[in-house]
This record gives sequence, C-alpha cells and structure tokens, in this order.
Amino acid sequence: MARLLVLGGTELANRFVAAVREAHPDLEIVLSLAGRTRDPKLPDCEIRTGGFGGADGLAAFLKSESITALVDATHPYAAQISANAAEAAKAALVPCQHLVRPEWVAGPGDDWHVVESNDAAARHLESLSATRPLRVFLSIGRQELAPYKTLGNCSFVVRSVESPEEDDLPPGAALVLARGPLSEADEIAFLKDRHIDAIVSKNSGGTATYGKILAARALGLPVVMVRRPPLPVGTVSRTVEDAVHWLAGQSV
Repeated sequence: MARLLVLGGTELANRFVAAVREAHPDLEIVLSLAGRTRDPKLPDCEIRTGGFGGADGLAAFLKSESITALVDATHPYAAQISANAAEAAKAALVPCQHLVRPEWVAGPGDDWHVVESNDAAARHLESLSATRPLRVFLSIGRQELAPYKTLGNCSFVVRSVESPEEDDLPPGAALVLARGPLSEADEIAFLKDRHIDAIVSKNSGGTATYGKILAARALGLPVVMVRRPPLPVGTVSRTVEDAVHWLAGQSV
C-alpha cells in the first residue's frame, strides 16, 4: 500500500494531512514531528515524534518504511530539515515536494528593515538604538533569542507559544505566552500597552500572525524582518490544493 511521510509541526501540515485524507482515504499517512512543541495540535493519522539522524537516517527510514512520497511541510525557517528531506528523498528515490506558504510582501506604509539572520537583526537594533533606548517586541519564537542578550540600549518583550528556558531570555525581558491567530486590533492594543518602539519578526507568511504586521503599519513602527533561508532545489507548492494535486500525480 502507498505510504506518505509528511514532515510537519505546522498548521499548514495539519491542513494538508486533512486534505489528503479526504482526497485519498486509502493512503497511509505518517506525520513526523520534531517533538519541540509540548502540546501540538495533531490531525487524525499515524504520528512519529523525534529526529531521524540527519539525511542518511531519513533516507533509511524512507526505505525501511516503504514510503512512496515525502512532503516537507515544516516551518519556512527549518532549513536543515528541508535540506535533509531533499537529500534523503534523492538517495531513496522517493518523490519529494516542499509545501511552503507564501511570504509576506511589504506594502504601502510598511517600514521594513530586511536582514539575513537574527545576528544581523541584533546588529541592526544596536544601530537603531544608538541615539535612544528602544522597547522591542521579539516575535521570533523561543529558540533564537541569544543574539539579543547583549544589547544594552534595548529592552524586550518576548512572545512565544511556549516558555523558553529562563537563561535564554535577554536580561529583564518580559515574557508573554500566546498562540495566534491575533487580530490587527488585538495587536495594536498589545503594542500600545507594552510601549513598543520596534518589532523583530520572521517572514512566516500566512494569516495567523499577520496581525502584528498590520498593527505595525497602523502605528508607524519599524519591523526588522528576518529573511527566510533558501529552499533546496526541488518541487515547491505554495498551497494545500497544489500540494494535493502534486501528490495525485505521484501514483500514490
């Protein structure tokens, strides 16, 4: 029987699994999670948690589990996982596609400062805060806070779905636990209440966290936007519908 492996951990992956179950009810689906989220939302399918041991380990899994198609629907910033997926699929002769939601695009009224990494974002904040202290909203998750720990003229509000380790937070940072979606009105109130001067964000795409971008536009706040890492060469779908259409063409 045909078996599909989905590398997930995102809302987009869950929607894709639900759509595949409807379109291909006889297809066996294995959803793989890295295990970093403590209470993930999960669709109704076989769940696998934990790493594979790099590209070689993933290739071995594809072969041993008779996987007939691989879909990488991880976070747009999970660059190593996406690279491993492409390499493993090539080694195991399994068709692979990357399902990635479209990026946000700056519009009229946006004040974006696009940088290549969180290290670069921290250096940019250092420049922006050279003449006055800044209260900065870090909306980058809980695992990449280290570059911001040494910025002396910035104070931080960190928002995350789950708590980072206390030692990972910048000194004196305020921690807010919340899960999207959050509306533009909610985000405007949040930014005003916290007296935010600037935002650091990943270009995650989608609608769940876009409210903060709309709020920054409305309030005239600068957004230091961390650019996405490039995807490996290969098939890319931007919507669930396109990904399901690709899957139908793989004789699964």
